[in-house]
Amino acid sequence: MPVVQTVSWSPDGRGVRIVDQRRLPGEFVERDLRTVDDVCEAIRTLAVRGAPAIGVAGAMGLVASLTPFGSDSVEPLRARLLEHADAIRSARPTAVNLPWAIDRLLAAAGEATDSADLLECLRQEADAIREEDRAMCERIGAHGATLIANDARVLTHCNAGALATAGIGTALAPVYVAARAGRVAHVYAGETRPLLQGSRLTAWELARAGIPVTVLPDGAAAALLRTGAVALVIVGADRIAANGDVANKIGTYGLALAARHHEVPFYVAAPTSTLDPLTATGDQIPIEHRSPDEVLKPLGTPNATAFNPAFDVTPAALITGYITDRGVFRDPAALAASRALSAESFA
Repeated sequence: MPVVQTVSWSPDGRGVRIVDQRRLPGEFVERDLRTVDDVCEAIRTLAVRGAPAIGVAGAMGLVASLTPFGSDSVEPLRARLLEHADAIRSARPTAVNLPWAIDRLLAAAGEATDSADLLECLRQEADAIREEDRAMCERIGAHGATLIANDARVLTHCNAGALATAGIGTALAPVYVAARAGRVAHVYAGETRPLLQGSRLTAWELARAGIPVTVLPDGAAAALLRTGAVALVIVGADRIAANGDVANKIGTYGLALAARHHEVPFYVAAPTSTLDPLTATGDQIPIEHRSPDEVLKPLGTPNATAFNPAFDVTPAALITGYITDRGVFRDPAALAASRALSAESFA
């Protein structure tokens, strides 16, 4: 069951190699990011996307962007580090993993005494973030797989699989782990307009891994849930507020409402780094609004404006449980307790 490697070091170790997800499913193209502009452009344009993946790519990209300046003395290099960190941090506002990863690198650089030491500290921390993400995906998969019976039908939205992480994904991780154990689930993937991450990316990676997948228009999700064919819904998250509200790809809120009406369990799968104790409720999560061209340009729609938020917020009251690397939690209070236990690891 081959799982794509989304983010890695380039062969020469001086750049970050990503799968350019804008080209999928038609072409499998890898790109090397070497400058701060490369990294920011790749994140903004969704060449690399998914909250965990952009955290990993942002951290590794920060290191790559500083590598050509390794001969500078330590103080100018540290100033450049702060400049590049600010640029990468602001590339996308909603997912908490990106600033979290950048902050970890800044903290790791604090004790460096010369430029070589500074770059080595940054590289080691970026590697640690990538390896932790891989391990977290496996733990999410192991916990979530307990919810998936053989031949279960799982509905998901957007792409929260291997393409969105450094490992096997978040929302799709339980499906991959169940498949390893011989329990093959059938995945229904909402196409996820306007950029079609479900039909372009989720369907591509699941088919590549040999897992049955059916793509449906976003507008058909409620009708599918009404048939009783779906055992559970699993989606990812870009940020989870302190009260358990979840920001995820636009369309998630409506899917949660439909699942609640039809009494289908609705789960959110996310690593601990996606939990944001500094954001009290979903109302405080900044929502990225993207170009109207994404909605209007494909059909050449004339004389119209567009409402194009990239994310929406699903209230905690609509969520059956949270599948994390620390287990499956059924209520926000238990989730908050798990976050507190992880405070040292994700400070």
